[in-house]
Amino acid sequence: MIIVRHGRELRPEWSFYTVDCLEKVFPDERPRPARSGSALSGFLGETLCAQIAFLPPAVDNLQSLPPLRAWAEGPLAEHVRMSVVELVPATLLAFDGHDDGYLRDTPGLYPDLLRPLGPQDEIAPAVGYWRSIWIDIQLDDPALAGQHELAIVVTDKRTDEQLYRTELPVTIHPVALPELDIINTHWLHADCLAEYYGADVFSEDHWEILDRYVAAAAQMRVNSILTPTWTPPLDTAVGHTRTPVQLIQIADDGSGYRFGFERLERWLRMCERHGIRTLEIAHLFTQWGARATPAIYVDTPAGIEHRFGWHIPATDSRYRDLMEQLIPQLRRYLDLHWGGDVFFHISDEPREEMLEDYRSARAVVADLLQGATVADALSDFTFVQDGVVETPIVATNHVRPFLESGTSPWVYHCVSQHRDVANRFIGLPSLRNRVLGRQLFVAGAPGFLHWGFNFWRTQFSLRAVNPFQDTCAGGAFPAGDAFIVYPGDDGHPLLSLRHRVFTQAMDDHRALQLLRELTDDATARSYVDQGGELRYNSFSYDPEHYLESRRQVDARILKEKLG
Repeated sequence: MIIVRHGRELRPEWSFYTVDCLEKVFPDERPRPARSGSALSGFLGETLCAQIAFLPPAVDNLQSLPPLRAWAEGPLAEHVRMSVVELVPATLLAFDGHDDGYLRDTPGLYPDLLRPLGPQDEIAPAVGYWRSIWIDIQLDDPALAGQHELAIVVTDKRTDEQLYRTELPVTIHPVALPELDIINTHWLHADCLAEYYGADVFSEDHWEILDRYVAAAAQMRVNSILTPTWTPPLDTAVGHTRTPVQLIQIADDGSGYRFGFERLERWLRMCERHGIRTLEIAHLFTQWGARATPAIYVDTPAGIEHRFGWHIPATDSRYRDLMEQLIPQLRRYLDLHWGGDVFFHISDEPREEMLEDYRSARAVVADLLQGATVADALSDFTFVQDGVVETPIVATNHVRPFLESGTSPWVYHCVSQHRDVANRFIGLPSLRNRVLGRQLFVAGAPGFLHWGFNFWRTQFSLRAVNPFQDTCAGGAFPAGDAFIVYPGDDGHPLLSLRHRVFTQAMDDHRALQLLRELTDDATARSYVDQGGELRYNSFSYDPEHYLESRRQVDARILKEKLG
């Protein structure tokens, strides 16, 4: 009960709501409750999500509020993971002139970080504002398929008084979804991990941290990893360098180059453990124009030499000499030691005025990459028209001419895709993150790329940031663009609710794949394409649309699969 007196709310009781996975629970706004009677449902191996939002009674001091404890009861209890949704600061939510599809655009504290809860961990309520508990349920055992009741209980930890109990209907379908059939890559920045945790690059500590973060990427159905064969020349100011994370050891004693692939071998085995099936080789030239060479370090009798970088032009004959020896050996090594796919990058995000520089850089290595897949993120159709790029990765707000040419390219979004298209910024509703899965399916896109899995730096890598205090890369990017995981203690990643929702987007895609396999492409598309209106820049803003259409897809799969 809420009493209003003199224009202010007096809350003598706790308020609790069950909330669906597409709601962001703001501290100062009553959340939208989940639809009454709707069950959590999904397939084996899929992660189902819900939230419990809570607001304490009105008090005049924190000591009057008890710590809370939450747990699950029922046959599925051991498969439940809970987290507290924590607020993070966001100073840039949207650029001027943004569309109307943002939740908010003012600086403040926003729900994003998921802090895991153990069975005995306490949850600290906050005076006068809403918080929420995030619930994940995942089952892989076919014996547990079926309908269940899952109880979520919240108590006063001091007295064990029950404050809230809700029964969540859960249905696990006795079918496993197929693997994601498109490439899904979010760039892992190995140097940011070494820097944040103070680990020596490729020390045992660093390898353990890398392993945990690759596992976290795989949880959101990432299946391709940017591989730092040399330090990727990304988001680096001209004349500056990033911490070297060069997997390939290169030595030159004056008689020619020698290469060591031991660290690369360990990287390959790590990727295999986590189901990664595609490697992206680091870009062969610098970003935004391909005018210089990446930072490459060479062991010499006199010590380690920073032999290539901004100081060596892309077309320098010395770089060609290195590539003539390195690329053939690297390709042979991967043929023998890697069972998945491989693709190469020339330079990231070249613009129209950079076409000739890009063409010249590509010519340096074109013969060495014969038969290999070469893909780059770009937005200008001229690069494809002129035959300079065979596999474009196109920004979602520039994709129209590519689609009109009769092909559906890979797509990406980042800081510049801030109007009218899907994205994962903290200030956007979660549905604008989730819609991407069905967009990729309806468009027939072969892949998706995002640059920021864990970029904990300012723009151009000029300094590191504390991601718990700065979610905007020093004010350059809308909050959440640069990373989707936070650095937890002892090298363990902390997930965000955006990470969980993106996982759901990819699982939507997997469900549509299965429906297509059981019926046909047109049938699968008909369940999500909004009467033919679903496009990269046109989609529903109704949260229930996403939940209900997914239930309909699942029901049709079960009808086709089980009769």
